[in-house]
Amino acid sequence: MSNALDRVAGAPISWGVCEVPGWGYQMNPDRVLREMAEIGLNATELGSDGFLPPTPEGKAETLAAYGLHGLGNFTPVLLHDRAGDPVPEVERVLAGFEAVGADVLVLSAITGLLGYDARPDLDPAGWDTLLGNLDRLSDLAAERGVRAVLHPHVGTMVETGSDVQRVLEGSSISLCLDTGHLLIGGTDPAALTRQAPGRIAHTHLKDVNDALAKRVQAGELTYTEAVRAGMYQPLGQGDVDIAGVVGHLEANGYNGWYVLEQDAILDEEPSGEGPVADVRASAEYVRSVIRSL
Repeated sequence: MSNALDRVAGAPISWGVCEVPGWGYQMNPDRVLREMAEIGLNATELGSDGFLPPTPEGKAETLAAYGLHGLGNFTPVLLHDRAGDPVPEVERVLAGFEAVGADVLVLSAITGLLGYDARPDLDPAGWDTLLGNLDRLSDLAAERGVRAVLHPHVGTMVETGSDVQRVLEGSSISLCLDTGHLLIGGTDPAALTRQAPGRIAHTHLKDVNDALAKRVQAGELTYTEAVRAGMYQPLGQGDVDIAGVVGHLEANGYNGWYVLEQDAILDEEPSGEGPVADVRASAEYVRSVIRSL
């Protein structure tokens, strides 16, 4: 899968489908998957529990009906709790990967709180537990032919620039380069691609309105409020150097996915085109960037 144009994929979150309770109206999979196929995407992350049928076979059949295959799954897991073991949950997720052709496990170090609007401080013992679990889960996934990546994410235990550096220095896990969450958390995603291109194995492409991101950083808006206000923009219309990120990754032999993610919160079933208009614009933009390389 060397052609980068074949590595542009979708994610249900761009249609407002999210694991957070009360996030907003959840669109049905028929419309979401049909619209993915209509704009030329051939793969998607699997979405939150309940979006696709519960069985691996049901997921595979549903995706195949739209000419799609599942490339992986965003998996929020509690990694810093010494009293808990994340392995059973991750094994449950991995059990369904083979049927849909998925090969990327996208881990997120959740806080244990609801949503992504606050996070507790993590003490040294908690960091040791988190980093150890990252390596354990990476090895567990590798035994099944799956690449585990850590997704730095606003409102999780790995959010800020110093958090990301601690993961790079204290574990061997690969990263999911989420250009939006990194920027909001204080990391320049283009700089990270230059610093550690060999650690990046999966990419979520987001563009961001930096003025709204700065309000989140200053505590003036919660993350959820900023998403609702339109913090995420179609690719090429915000303040992230998407072209620079893609160009540097490709120049360094990156062979992973480019997942289009423009997190959305919907109040109701959209009339007219709805979210697909922005996803189409993002797909056209990143394809133009790839063709120009």
